[in-house]
Amino acid sequence: MADNKRFTGTDNYIATDDLKVAVDAAVTLRRPLLVKGEPGTGKTVLAHEIAKAIGAPLIEWNIKSTTKAQQGLYEYDAVARLRDGQLGDERVHDIANYIKKGKLWEAFTAPELPVLLIDEIDKADIEFPNDLLQELDRMSFDVYETHETITAKERPIVVITSNNEKELPDAFLRRCFFHYIKFPDRETMADIIEVHYPGIQKTLVKKAMDIFYELRDVPGLKKKPSTSELLDWLKLLLNEDVPLEVLQDSNPNNAIPPLHGALLKNEQDVMLFERLAFMARRNPV
Repeated sequence: MADNKRFTGTDNYIATDDLKVAVDAAVTLRRPLLVKGEPGTGKTVLAHEIAKAIGAPLIEWNIKSTTKAQQGLYEYDAVARLRDGQLGDERVHDIANYIKKGKLWEAFTAPELPVLLIDEIDKADIEFPNDLLQELDRMSFDVYETHETITAKERPIVVITSNNEKELPDAFLRRCFFHYIKFPDRETMADIIEVHYPGIQKTLVKKAMDIFYELRDVPGLKKKPSTSELLDWLKLLLNEDVPLEVLQDSNPNNAIPPLHGALLKNEQDVMLFERLAFMARRNPV
């Protein structure tokens, strides 16, 4: 992607044309690439594959509900310094010993251009994205305790993921290149499956996808199964050597698929399918 190289996906990652365009645009503009989509559509893996494609180091910042923007810059451990001072430790004379570098600091000072992943930004407090605006714009920040300024040698490639749990501020969105990863259609899904299970029996894949996509369309489903869950299910079907006839007899509208624990992840959805199966037995077509 540097030197006009285009992102085309990798051997292990199937990228659609619109995703390739989005990655190239974000890299050209050197704006953060904000990626949204259903859980399990490959948002986090995308950053790993971009890094792999361009031979760049990957720096991951996994966001939690308690994460503060300051932690991405640095943290000053005043308590440890006070304790060491009481113990007469010589380290207390250099405050830099108590500065813990954050992920942005690592990315700004990396010896070679890195890919910085800020994963699941929507998990944090609503002010979190706004608190990063200036640093992502300027690509620098001040360390007040040591009176130094940390400036990026080169703007890192930044990938930010969101599961859309909460709205992000407009000012933050303006600074990003946005892409929504649509759920894979059958053709793309077949390509993804082939990457993970080369040479898998096409009849098995077709029948499993029939059940999978029909299952996703069942009204009232609390959590639709994702790509990663389909891959897990296929792995189990192959490992348990489930006969093809079992799948051919399965209909997600009236019965629970075999090994359904890989696809249905809460009791509400399992109960929904049990009710559908019961109704189908009482009212056979």
